[in-house]
Amino acid sequence: MKTLVIGASGYVGGRVVRAFKAAGHEVSGLARSDAAAARVSEAGARVITGDLDDLDALRPHVEATDCVIFTPMVEYATERRAIEVLIEVMAGSGKALVFTSGTAVLAKRTEGYWFDGNYGEDEPWDGDEVFRTRIPIENMVRDGSKRRIRATVIRPPLIWGHGHAPPIHALHSSARTGAVCYVGPGLNVFSTIHVDDLADIFLLAATRGTPGALYHAVSGETNFRSLAEQIAHLRGVKTRSISGAEIDEVFGPFLGPVVFASCNRTRCPRTQTELGWKPNPDRLDIYAELAHPAFMAVDVSAGDQAHFTLADALKDGRKRD
Repeated sequence: MKTLVIGASGYVGGRVVRAFKAAGHEVSGLARSDAAAARVSEAGARVITGDLDDLDALRPHVEATDCVIFTPMVEYATERRAIEVLIEVMAGSGKALVFTSGTAVLAKRTEGYWFDGNYGEDEPWDGDEVFRTRIPIENMVRDGSKRRIRATVIRPPLIWGHGHAPPIHALHSSARTGAVCYVGPGLNVFSTIHVDDLADIFLLAATRGTPGALYHAVSGETNFRSLAEQIAHLRGVKTRSISGAEIDEVFGPFLGPVVFASCNRTRCPRTQTELGWKPNPDRLDIYAELAHPAFMAVDVSAGDQAHFTLADALKDGRKRD
């Protein structure tokens, strides 16, 4: 299967490239700079030079492929335009389109308290409306199935693995305040998945997914106080509860409210049933990941920034990519 990965230079996209290559597929990756091209090539994909600001140049590459994987998280207007063009070009082809959303659309701000909501795909939801911005784009992709596109949406939660995860980096960096911080009682829970398990789900969705389906990607969950306590132990410092304006001061206006002050618990029954996916038992221990050299190298004594602003998070594929 000829596969085009948009976002191939990023964190998730690079692991998707590797998964598709390992399965024997021919993979191309979009790159907008020399540095991005080097990462795409290193991951094993053929480099296509371009970006989402020139969608007309992307059209022939989409027409020449059997499957498009969209992994970058960009500004919503850019994302919407890109999806509109992809659906227009792919309509009637029977080709696969896999779009990356995220379970942040189901977040419930709790100020660090536990919330009992735990959602499978397409189950009734009672979270916070402010987090649902991406739902219309999800629906646009899913409606692509009505135009003979094998279109599916994947929602990952907190993604980790290989020393990369903005929330874990931010927890380590919060030690610059003298302690590793969490919000309120720190009992709010987030679902998690290892990036390589996520890449496996992309492969399954592209090859056997039901057109129009939404698939969650979940292999575990954790609360932020437990993560903070383990990181504090690793760094030899204390933990500290924060609240109010300090949430944004420490973690920033993006990760602060959307992640560290929220509860976000999901399940993936449709992913397991329809795709036959199970998490790899060797990719379940997020606590072992906390000591990864990439995180321990964060220099908190030098005032290393603890938070990712929205602009920081969007840079180079919004970190997640």
